[in-house]
Amino acid sequence: MNRRNFLKWLSLGAVATLAAGVTARTAFAGNRYYTGPVSDHFNGTHFFNPGGEEPRGPFDLLRWKFGGDSKDWPDTYPSPFPSAFPETRLDGGRLVVTMVGHASMLIQAGNLNILTDPVWSERASPVTFAGPKRVNPPGIAMAHLPPIDIVIVTHNHYDHLDLATLSTLQSRDKPHFITPLGNDTIIRAEVPDARITAVDWADRIEIAPGVAIHCEPCHHWSARGLGDRRMALWAAFVIETPTGKIYHIGDTGFAEGKHYAAARQKHGDFRLAILPVGAYEPRWFMKSQHQNPEEAVEGFRLAGAAYAIGHHWGTVKLTDEAIDEPVIALNKALDERGIARDRFRPMRPGEVFEVPPAIT
Repeated sequence: MNRRNFLKWLSLGAVATLAAGVTARTAFAGNRYYTGPVSDHFNGTHFFNPGGEEPRGPFDLLRWKFGGDSKDWPDTYPSPFPSAFPETRLDGGRLVVTMVGHASMLIQAGNLNILTDPVWSERASPVTFAGPKRVNPPGIAMAHLPPIDIVIVTHNHYDHLDLATLSTLQSRDKPHFITPLGNDTIIRAEVPDARITAVDWADRIEIAPGVAIHCEPCHHWSARGLGDRRMALWAAFVIETPTGKIYHIGDTGFAEGKHYAAARQKHGDFRLAILPVGAYEPRWFMKSQHQNPEEAVEGFRLAGAAYAIGHHWGTVKLTDEAIDEPVIALNKALDERGIARDRFRPMRPGEVFEVPPAIT
């Protein structure tokens, strides 16, 4: 690869992509993150999606990166919402979500403050000098964040598991970290004194009276470096509170909607679904791991959610679609299905959504 192409590779965020494990699967023997019994989604070394597709390999990556149709993003994409100053605690049946950016959100419900996949770093990358760089600042300044009780980390990709941010949160608040199997090893290496509960699909954690967190399947994968592909688990989560149930997915392929239908069958209808709507082009490469907005709307319907939040767009460029394309496609899909746009909100940093009571 010549210098010009190498620089192009860096500009497309390939350092972070390589670190996400698209190269050699067997560079290291065994599983460095987790040891446990074989299950329907763990073969003793690697986790997998039962009946699902594996992520594509390095040759397909090269085909995408050097032959794709990537739309340019602006260097900055300021949010129309000012930096938020969340309330310290909520009372009663209120449910409020404040967008930080990408997949990072503050969920306030049942007198608890919960952060999902918190990333305050400038880049979603293993290095500070290259890789996907955010085009807007976090929607809540760290200094204005209320005390955090729980941090949910859905999987270990760099746009979801940011060790620098987790270390800061541990110093500030000493929250309870909840994450799928194997990710606890990654976090503990940087935050050795953290209180971490590692969960498998179908596990339930009692947090407080009337509050529980359930770990549920989704269709994704994991890796942070060369040779650790699928050595830590990925998951969706159901947050059960006195204010209603929240279905949160950090990343997923649609996979015929089977996880959405299963979640509704197990948990009933949801007051809120928090779903990814971005990072989905080109479809031939991304379909198995990232749903598109049309699929997100169908998942919203299958899950029986009253309201939804769309995330995973407009903060860091990971794939080929234009920065505003997810919102355009989302609104089109809602209109075609006769669903009011205010029931599925693609949130921007700093935006605050006080979720109405579930429609009856």
